[in-house]
Amino acid sequence: MLSGSVPRIARFTAARYETHHLLYAVMFVAAVEGTAAVVSHPDSAWRPGWATAVRIVVVAVLLLFLRMVDEIKDLDYDRVHNPDRPLVTGAVSVGELWGAIGSLAVLLTVVSSLLSWWSAVLVVAAMGYGLALWGLESVSARIRGSLLLNLAVTYPVQLWIIAYLVRSAIDTGQVESGWRTAWVALIFAGAFLHFEFARKTAADPRPGQWYYSNVLGRRGSVVAIVGCAALAVGADVALSRPWERPLPWALPAWTPVGLLLLPVLAAGSFLTRVPEPMRPPVPSSEPARYGSASLAAGGADSATRAYPVVPAVVFVLVLYLILIVTAVTWR
Repeated sequence: MLSGSVPRIARFTAARYETHHLLYAVMFVAAVEGTAAVVSHPDSAWRPGWATAVRIVVVAVLLLFLRMVDEIKDLDYDRVHNPDRPLVTGAVSVGELWGAIGSLAVLLTVVSSLLSWWSAVLVVAAMGYGLALWGLESVSARIRGSLLLNLAVTYPVQLWIIAYLVRSAIDTGQVESGWRTAWVALIFAGAFLHFEFARKTAADPRPGQWYYSNVLGRRGSVVAIVGCAALAVGADVALSRPWERPLPWALPAWTPVGLLLLPVLAAGSFLTRVPEPMRPPVPSSEPARYGSASLAAGGADSATRAYPVVPAVVFVLVLYLILIVTAVTWR
């Protein structure tokens, strides 16, 4: 049975764990660790080591763990809206996924314990929080039905991962402990939420779908998109204090300020390109994941009435790249 399950889990991973997850793991770990390093000891640049590579592997596997949990959690929705998913088609079973989740949990705990005791504790906490979210959504109608409350409850998974990375890097010597180090989380919270709001914003009301523009309105959602980008950049500049560094070494640390132009232009283009809809939003009693997939705008025009997601993706990836380059070249 085990010999048959392993290939099915491998095919599931190939289908549902896209290449960008691995790219994100590499860039996210390097950006968090590097930024925390230069913030905590500003007199020297960041130098990744073997422990950095271990943390990249841990985060990459942890993302797979959370992907598996989400697949089981969303099975009923996927049966209706994503009938080609491996779990729906029977290419892999719920029992096999649970077996893989348990194996990955043991692997992540053991590998993290090689770095430090706190590393193991915090990676277990991140996994436990991911599993607890399933229980919370199952028993709480408010969490299932309120988009903003659901975001407030689910987002801290990333905070647990950041806590794991920073504490582990402190234990292995890349980062020094201090209050300013903890504030690094603001940079990555702003970057993530910028993308999160961007991918769920549209000019039209979209009943039955979880769009922030349904709750905040089109302009309110755009304010959130730009505001989160500004939070990420502002936190980075405030913590790195590039005005205290000599040129040209300070230039990479100032670069994120110019990067803010990207979300500002994207927001301006969206607001001017797409006129405000005349009809009010249609309320939905169902959370978007479990509701209708039809678009209020309808037809081919619906894609043009959605907020452009590509600039948000570019903003996040380029910001992470700037943070990594800044940490490596810090003087």
